[in-house]
Amino acid sequence: MSDPCWNHNTHYHPDLTRLVGPGTRTALDVGCGEGLLTRRLRAAGAGRVLGIDLDQDQVERARAASGGPPQATGLDYVAGDVLAPLPGLAEPFDLVTTVATLHHLPLDLGLRRLRGLVAPGGTLAVVGLTRPRTAWDHAVSAAAIPAAVWARRRRGEWEHGSPIAEVTTSHAELRAAAREILPGARLRRRLYWRYTLVWRAPATSGDQGERVRQGS
Repeated sequence: MSDPCWNHNTHYHPDLTRLVGPGTRTALDVGCGEGLLTRRLRAAGAGRVLGIDLDQDQVERARAASGGPPQATGLDYVAGDVLAPLPGLAEPFDLVTTVATLHHLPLDLGLRRLRGLVAPGGTLAVVGLTRPRTAWDHAVSAAAIPAAVWARRRRGEWEHGSPIAEVTTSHAELRAAAREILPGARLRRRLYWRYTLVWRAPATSGDQGERVRQGS
């Protein structure tokens, strides 16, 4: 069945919801917008899902779409800057997701903050964009155009209404930061000018993980 909320970002929601497992008691979506992914994570089995976004209007839309109070729905929302101390962010989460939001934050600071929000043994999943710098970057970017044109004609494109920020980080810069901050993360270039980065937090302080693994 066609997804009326399809766009280049929501295309990766199924990848993120598949990360929900029996141990996913809590989940956090950073840059939640009007809450589509939070609702999908909850439907996939996450016990309690919190969404955070800078845009108060988007947060109000998410609350209205949740269908009831947090105690009944398992969905809650907070308006604010994820880099600041905020209610609801005092305890780490079993799953942290963020879609097209990391480039709104300083790269190193943003990755470190996201890492700190993940519980031991939990998972961080990022869907994001990088800026082409090298010839290979530009070749990969150009190769996405036919797929994007075909998808838009066939599926349409949902307008999410969230603010847009200029992308300045290159893929190489992201890869270097991930290698340092998120050892063991899997970084892959994907369709529609997106990448996915998935990192599992060490279950214990002695588990140092591995080097960043790459798809391309």
